Amino acid sequence: MHPYLYLKQPSTPLQPLLLRNHSYLLPRKCYDLFFRVPSDPLSSASPTPYYPTQDAECDDTVNSLGSFYQTSQPSFRQPLDYHLYTSPIPDIFSPSHFISDTLREELQRRSESVHTIPSVAYQLPEELQGYHTLAPLESIVPERRKLVSWFSTVYRATNMNDGATYVLRRIENFRLTHQAAFSAIESWSRIIHPNIVRVREAFTTRAFNDNSLIVCYDYHPNSQSLFELYFRPRSPGLLQGQLSGPIGRIPETTLWSYIVQIANAIRIAHDVGLAVRMIDPAKILLTGKNRQVVLYLIRINSCGIVDVLLYDTRQDTTILQQEDLVMFGRLLISLCCNSLAALNALPKALDTMGRIYSPDIKTLALYLISKPGPHKTIGQVIELIGTNRLLREMDEMQIANDRLETELVSELENGRLFRLLCKFGFINERPEFAREPRWSETGDRYIIKLFRDYVFHQVDENGNPVVNLSHVLTCLNKLDAGTDERIMLVSRDEQSCLVVSYREVKTCMESAFSDLCRATR
Repeated sequence: MHPYLYLKQPSTPLQPLLLRNHSYLLPRKCYDLFFRVPSDPLSSASPTPYYPTQDAECDDTVNSLGSFYQTSQPSFRQPLDYHLYTSPIPDIFSPSHFISDTLREELQRRSESVHTIPSVAYQLPEELQGYHTLAPLESIVPERRKLVSWFSTVYRATNMNDGATYVLRRIENFRLTHQAAFSAIESWSRIIHPNIVRVREAFTTRAFNDNSLIVCYDYHPNSQSLFELYFRPRSPGLLQGQLSGPIGRIPETTLWSYIVQIANAIRIAHDVGLAVRMIDPAKILLTGKNRQVVLYLIRINSCGIVDVLLYDTRQDTTILQQEDLVMFGRLLISLCCNSLAALNALPKALDTMGRIYSPDIKTLALYLISKPGPHKTIGQVIELIGTNRLLREMDEMQIANDRLETELVSELENGRLFRLLCKFGFINERPEFAREPRWSETGDRYIIKLFRDYVFHQVDENGNPVVNLSHVLTCLNKLDAGTDERIMLVSRDEQSCLVVSYREVKTCMESAFSDLCRATR
């Protein structure tokens, strides 16, 4: 019989800390937060939910990360209060132990886009001013649109200094005549705004066998431009420049969201004495959904590049800022009519806007395309938008922030269980330690091995494996909390039976892990 068969109490004294005033950490209504998992045909019956009593222990002397890898004392210590489950905030979001499927799939698609290797081999430089692994983000065809008077190509590249992925926009056959032209890039690089794709740096190169200008921007995977979403030809009528009318029109709430975000980006640029000069549907990106409804986060792309290309024909900044407002108005009319040719028939376009949208949108569009004047500023545009719409946009952003915070809480708890599993991995099946070939099979480690089998290696009455994630989550949470609930551990040959509490198993695990940590110093 194993010497630890009748172990009843941990080998070191415990310092209980009652949770009388911390009942909010584990609300009874958060059953799903403990055990809600995707349905599995192999899962057994649902486990009985566990709610900690006032005898549950915790200790405020442990650092959440440092204590895991370094244990200064061999004694057993309980986790901090904040390692326990917390309820989602606000309560309108249903609790879940896992990140939502929609958000997870979106993030996985973005990650896949970052690491996707092109199927066609391109003749690209292996290294470019500290950037490597270049891959084109758009098809290289003869019918490319020009940026001002030059062809441009967009690449994805990895920076060798920080390992992050960026976008490199290359202007082909451009010869820089004044180094001072990069001063605009320096000014744009200091702007950090959610509605502007951040500018990083610019440089020239001959790596493409010509004189190329390279401007580096932040990379937002799986983004779509307004042109791709709304103006790409889909029918012969649209190709002929006909107005689309109400078919496929943008919802007014979505349109106002676009207006608010674009106006906000223009405002920040004008406030620092810059002009956007890129309010074009092909250069405005929709980088992801940030609301429950179909509303997107708008970011203006390719800022600063026109300032470099047209440095020799510099114009007054005030005039350029007035042109920003006119371009904004033209974009708004095109979005309302779903046609880039809407401005060619302005009276008809305004009539279409009046029939589909509220008068406020038509008034705003007319103001934007009106003649420049000293009182025509982005501040006046924001006043025309109205305080109510700005506050509604702020409300939507705060709701989106609360939702993401709720998702983060679930991942925080998953990280806690991951650290617990790492301890199991360090201890179980270790071939030799402290000159003991069977170290993981003796002493406290034998209990840990039996507990591992109890959690992961159960079988049903027919000998089939029980794959029940709810059971795993239940056991790991009770272990991490160190409860007094007792379980029966049976050896694989069924010759030994051990009845211990989760607290005693945790004591054994902490003791064994402390031995490993001391040996690494």
